[in-house]
Amino acid sequence: MQTVEMNKEIIVEKINYFLVDEFEVESDDIEPNANLKETLELDSLDFVDLVVAIEANFGVKLTGEDFLNVITLQDFYDLIETKIS
Repeated sequence: MQTVEMNKEIIVEKINYFLVDEFEVESDDIEPNANLKETLELDSLDFVDLVVAIEANFGVKLTGEDFLNVITLQDFYDLIETKIS
């Protein structure tokens, strides 16, 4: 049996899918250099929902400290890729 490694493209696709599906972000607004908080219009409750969505979709737990250096969506993609690796 072969294990499928989750590559960056799959990570980005999964994140973008649940941003549109669960957070009702317009797909046109999802760009790597877009500001994460502004694009998602995150408040503290949404932030918790985002952490739960990441855990459900990728099986990794995130803390507030994980987001200290996350400004853009690309930073977010990179964070998830690092956590999965």
